[in-house]
Amino acid sequence: MKSSSYIDNYFKRYSGVKKFIDDTIEETKKTGEVHTIFGRRRRLDDINSSNVHIRNFAQRAAVNTPIQGSAADLIKLAMIKMEVALQKNNMTSKMLLSVHDEIIFETPFEEKDQLIELAKDVMENVYPLKVPLKVNFGAGENWAEAH
Repeated sequence: MKSSSYIDNYFKRYSGVKKFIDDTIEETKKTGEVHTIFGRRRRLDDINSSNVHIRNFAQRAAVNTPIQGSAADLIKLAMIKMEVALQKNNMTSKMLLSVHDEIIFETPFEEKDQLIELAKDVMENVYPLKVPLKVNFGAGENWAEAH
């Protein structure tokens, strides 16, 4: 089967994805910008470029920004809320950093289960969405071991 057949079948099955892509590109062509769910804006003046390579890059960015940018917004908001929750619960666990859509914690073993429950609650309820967020957890002596 050709790759174009896979893509065609995918868009037949998930027609909303194709509509999202087409609508996002068209709106960005009109306005020259795209937004995350929190209203963060990215200018894409090249969306109407006469150079096909530049235009195609801008179209990919137009589709990608609302998704990845909104994910970045959500993880940042979760980190802010998580810091407050750690303090409120008098926990010694520490948030170390985020890696894409992950938050890395350092926690004493005796707080591990409490931290997982707290993080699950904070992250899955960080912002109301039509599709619920689901969080997976890993634990280990280090980040690599936790995966």
